[in-house]
Amino acid sequence: MGMISKFVTTAIAALVAAVALTLSTPVEAAQKQAKKKATATAKSPAHKAKRAKRVVRVVPARPSFGQLAGLRATDDALDLKSSVALVMDQDTNEVLLSKNSNAVLPIASITKLMTALVVTEANLPLDETLTISQEDVDTEKGSRSRLRVGTQLTREEMLHLALMSSENRAAHALGRAFPGGLSAFVKAMNARAALLGMSDTHYVEPTGLSSQNQSSAKDLATLVKAAHEHQLIRELSTSPEFRVAVGRREMQFRTTNSLVRSPIWEIGLQKTGYITEAGRCLVMQATLAGRQLIMVFLDSTGKYSRLGDAERVRRWVTEFAPAHAPVAVPAPADLSPSASAAVKLAI
Repeated sequence: MGMISKFVTTAIAALVAAVALTLSTPVEAAQKQAKKKATATAKSPAHKAKRAKRVVRVVPARPSFGQLAGLRATDDALDLKSSVALVMDQDTNEVLLSKNSNAVLPIASITKLMTALVVTEANLPLDETLTISQEDVDTEKGSRSRLRVGTQLTREEMLHLALMSSENRAAHALGRAFPGGLSAFVKAMNARAALLGMSDTHYVEPTGLSSQNQSSAKDLATLVKAAHEHQLIRELSTSPEFRVAVGRREMQFRTTNSLVRSPIWEIGLQKTGYITEAGRCLVMQATLAGRQLIMVFLDSTGKYSRLGDAERVRRWVTEFAPAHAPVAVPAPADLSPSASAAVKLAI
């Protein structure tokens, strides 16, 4: 009886093992098949191309002209992040702070302040309708715009968007619609700069997208002072937001300068700017500690550092400046007149 039981047990165990072996074989076969398919797919040209698209290529940022000239190595008492800075009393022309203020650099969309000055002083009808055309599309930097080709706005609306939101197509359309066309407008920009005594300044187009639009902080302070005389430019440049009707829909635009919304700032005029060659730029007219001041910051290193520099100046003026002599930061030793000229001509 014992031997029979042992025989049955052995037979059952053998049967179970055989069944398990039979069942596992298709599974293993399926796994091998899947592995083989995955290997073949990984080696296929289509898969390799797909994987190649996933590779993120890190392209080093191109240096600004100020960086190439060594201006960012200049130290200053306020630890400003801008290579170039100038703070001046609007009424007395007293310079409170100067850092590389004679260096000539690209000025990006600060250009639009001269665009606004020329348009305003030409006394062209502000209610005239202008149309965005293919000519206004940026081929210099490939920048985008919310104003599509065919968009129709009044000259004042174009001016508003150019100053407040730094709309490139709006600024270009303003120049193109000038009597005599774009070339006549650029000549008018340079003529106005010369009349103001802006000897370091040169314009080639009305938007600031070209690095050939260049100036110095000293010259830009003069431009801010002249532009501030016009109420329209003051109001449009310091507008926090603006809605325009484009066809059947309404579009909302906002200022590029968040300080405009700050309750601790009393800003009378402002303009921001940025292209790689110029770095981050900012010009403002503001009332601080009871004084009308003009501030210029060029070639700032980070997205928000120009605003941070303005805040550093505000704190310094309101808390410490009355007890100190004006701050003058000398130009770096390597920025000789010839070096400055090289920066100006480096396109």
